Amino acid sequence: MRLINRQPDRAGRLLLVLLPFALLLFAYFTGSAARLSENPTDKLLPSAAQMASAVERLAFTEDKRSGEYLLWQDTAASLGRLALGIGIAALLGLSLGMLAGTLPLFGTPLSPLLTVLSMVPPLAILPVLFIVFGLGELSKVVLIVIGIAPAIARDLEQRAREIPRELLIKAQTLGANTWTLLLRVVLPQLLPRLIISLRLSLGAAWLFLIAAEAIASTDGLGYRIFLVRRYLAMDVILPYVVWITVLAWLMDLGLRLLSRRAFPWYEGARA
Repeated sequence: MRLINRQPDRAGRLLLVLLPFALLLFAYFTGSAARLSENPTDKLLPSAAQMASAVERLAFTEDKRSGEYLLWQDTAASLGRLALGIGIAALLGLSLGMLAGTLPLFGTPLSPLLTVLSMVPPLAILPVLFIVFGLGELSKVVLIVIGIAPAIARDLEQRAREIPRELLIKAQTLGANTWTLLLRVVLPQLLPRLIISLRLSLGAAWLFLIAAEAIASTDGLGYRIFLVRRYLAMDVILPYVVWITVLAWLMDLGLRLLSRRAFPWYEGARA
């Protein structure tokens, strides 16, 4: 049998999924053990015990200054900013993408504008956002919105243009006006694609959030990472990076399950 036609069974698939992670962990802890054996005070590759101690201190021990559990405080702050930014970006991207892809009078000026905005590096205008919106929560949320909303809008615009013209003509023949077309015909077609766009934008959203928190914040996961970097505290930085990755993966999983539950017809059509 040709290799391209071979499919792993259930046990084989699980093994193939876990294998790369096992190899990465093996390589890391082998390197960590080698460095620590030569220099017990080495901070570059902390051991599992050192990272576990840092997690216990940050997640399960009250901070002496604030009385808070720092890991959970940082997580709540970051997730709040991220949820607000992604929510606004989703609504804005859906509205602009639907209008640009469905109505020519809106699409003619909007489409080139969205193209240009999607090419602007959001991190390059971060100082401008801090000047205009201040160093508070608003500038961080705006950075996330500016960073991912144009890309979402462009993706949904293209999906709207792919809707068969015959479908729109039939709806108009049955008496549908513009608002009915948008809400009853176009919107249901775009919502599943919106979830996919959000999944693809999660990495960028986290990047913009961490960058904003690193520059101007008093809490948050990005703030904590850049705060302890001056002490070379890799035993804190690495668990925080892993925790951010886990949170991002859980968000992606949640969106995927939402898509399957809310739009099973879309998943079936793709299959």
